[in-house]
Amino acid sequence: MTGRLLVATPALTGEEFRRSVVLLLDHTADGGAFGVVVNRPTTTAVDAVLPDWQPYTTAPGRLFRGGPVGLDSALGLVRAPGDDAEPLGVRRIVGSVGVVDLDAPPEVVAPGVAGLRIFAGYAGWSAGQLEQEVEEGSWYVVDGEVGDAFTAAPQDLWAAVLRRQGGRLAWVASYPSDPSLN
Repeated sequence: MTGRLLVATPALTGEEFRRSVVLLLDHTADGGAFGVVVNRPTTTAVDAVLPDWQPYTTAPGRLFRGGPVGLDSALGLVRAPGDDAEPLGVRRIVGSVGVVDLDAPPEVVAPGVAGLRIFAGYAGWSAGQLEQEVEEGSWYVVDGEVGDAFTAAPQDLWAAVLRRQGGRLAWVASYPSDPSLN
């Protein structure tokens, strides 16, 4: 499932993942999975933790909460367009989306990328755990689009991803935040 999106179903109500969209950065049958929540911007500017990277970040220029694990660590996602070799300091995950080495000098990496987001923490699952959660109905697994991780409207991403799936999932996009108010 590496490179695919996990979209929280309405059944997933815990605050950590409620209406979240997770880009899976790695998934193996025997090693588990990890990814980042791409629709949870914080109020913290990137320059508060990585000032050298701030000028290169995609709007809104904020740190994103990547998940509940390792909140004291940072991970950078970039969009490296084209089919050329990976830009210096970048490892492609799927298509033009890759992970950037935040220890590399930003002025060396930046010319080869078209988008950058910085995440505090990540979401992780042990071997078999994610598959069980999908089977239980906590997650929809869907294909992503290149712009998903860099959208200008991350607060709208959950509904936008569901809407473009068509059929039953498109209907889920309009599921009320609190169905008891209906």
